[in-house]
Amino acid sequence: MASNVERRILIVDDEPNLVDAVRLYLEMEGYVVLSAMSGREALEKLRDLLPDLIVLDVMMPEMDGFETLREIRKISNVPVIMLTARGEEDDKVRGLRLGADDYVAKPFSQRELLSRIQAVIRRAEAPPLVAKTTVEVDEDLTIDFSRAEVFLKGQRVQLTPTEYRLLYHLASNPGRVLPYETILAKVWGMEYREEEHYVRLYVNYLRQKIEPDPAHPKYILTERGLGYRFVDFRQGARAPRPR
Repeated sequence: MASNVERRILIVDDEPNLVDAVRLYLEMEGYVVLSAMSGREALEKLRDLLPDLIVLDVMMPEMDGFETLREIRKISNVPVIMLTARGEEDDKVRGLRLGADDYVAKPFSQRELLSRIQAVIRRAEAPPLVAKTTVEVDEDLTIDFSRAEVFLKGQRVQLTPTEYRLLYHLASNPGRVLPYETILAKVWGMEYREEEHYVRLYVNYLRQKIEPDPAHPKYILTERGLGYRFVDFRQGARAPRPR
C-alpha cells in the first residue's frame, strides 16, 4: 500500500477553524490536505487536483453537501465521507443513498475521522473480488463473479461497489447465516463491527434492485437477531422458506 504522503484529502467545509484543525492533524499523519469553502470550489478542485478522498460537510450555504455529492457522482467515483449533525439519521441515510461511502457525525474526534478515512481508502484500494464462476441463482437472477456483473431477467443491474461487495459475500455463502459482525468486517472493515444499520440499509438497497418483491424477499433472507442468509441455490438444495 502506498504511503499516506501520496494521498490527497479534500476537506469541504465553510468553518475555517474546523478545516484548519483537521488539516493540521491529517498533515501530521502524512496526508496532503486540500480545502474548499463551498461546493462549487470543491468541484473545481476535484477536477483540477484529483484528490484521493473527500470529506464533505452537509450544512453549507448556497450548494449544500447533498447537492455537491450529486454533482461529484456525475464525474467521479472518488470516496466521500459526509460530515453530518449528530443524531440526524435522515441525513446519514440520504448521504449513503446518494453515493457517500461513509459519514462522521459532528462533533467528532480527529482520531475517529482518521480511522474512517483509513478504512474508506483501504476499501477503495482493495483488489477486486474475483471468483471464477458464474452462478445462476434461478431463471431470473445470474451473478457473474469474474466480471462483477449481476443480471436480472437478462438486464444488467447497476450496483454500487459496496452493494456488490455485500452481494458477493452473501452469494458466496449460499444457505449459510452470516452474522452482522461478519458482514461488517468483510464488507466495511473491522472498525465497523458496531454499525449494524449499515448492513440493514444496504440489504434494503440490494433488495430494491434484485428482488421481484422487496417486501417479501426470496434471495436475501433475514435471520432475525442474527444476520442474513442468501438462498441456497446449489443443485439439490432444498429451498428455504421465505421470511
